[in-house]
Amino acid sequence: MEKHQKRIAAPRSWKIARKTSKWSVRSRSGPHPLKRSMPLLLIVRDMLQLADNSREAKRILHEGKVIVNGTVRKGHKFPVGVFDIVSIPVIKAHYLVLLDKKDQLALVGIEEDAASKKLCRVNGKRMVKGGRIQLNCHDGRNFLMDETGAEINTHDSLLISIPDNKIMEHYKYKEGSQVVVIGGRHSAQTGEIEEIKRVHSPQPNVVRIKAGGDAESFESREDAIFVVGEQKIVVPGLSALRS
Repeated sequence: MEKHQKRIAAPRSWKIARKTSKWSVRSRSGPHPLKRSMPLLLIVRDMLQLADNSREAKRILHEGKVIVNGTVRKGHKFPVGVFDIVSIPVIKAHYLVLLDKKDQLALVGIEEDAASKKLCRVNGKRMVKGGRIQLNCHDGRNFLMDETGAEINTHDSLLISIPDNKIMEHYKYKEGSQVVVIGGRHSAQTGEIEEIKRVHSPQPNVVRIKAGGDAESFESREDAIFVVGEQKIVVPGLSALRS
């Protein structure tokens, strides 16, 4: 893996200046892929503007002033991705990481209560030793379940408490569920699943989504769909991303 990242070649999802200097920090391996995450240093310095330079940002991190998903993170290359929760207790600020309509990572301010839980999408499911079910989530989390895990499927979402990782709610990927698109031309668009079109090929299924108000329905790839509730959206701040 490369140790350095040229600014001009940084992932499109990074909301940074491209021509101010040649190099930028590169995320280390972690729970999120490079194209859908951002190094914690850039969150602190460039997005939150809590520091004027890398040295100040690293000092803030080394002093344990930044919490990601309920855990203090001191590594400046730690990757922060979609639906992560970033908290700065000293200024009583909490942020939810989402993708905006330009398909770039954005921070949405949330209340302290909302920062105590987060959504995880189930990307994989398999049987492991002892007859238990392992769920693999989009942010690197794994859950070992008993027979209750049988009702949870890939593309479903789990609302968990942080940092203790207790499953609070389960939202099914099905027609009628509320979703947000996390990639492509409809990024940040929310709506209700109208139809799931099964594709009999290696390509992802296609999902038809009924947008709110007078907006027309649209289609997106299944792998860009994130369930955010069933009867109603349970994630704060999504509406602000389309403005």
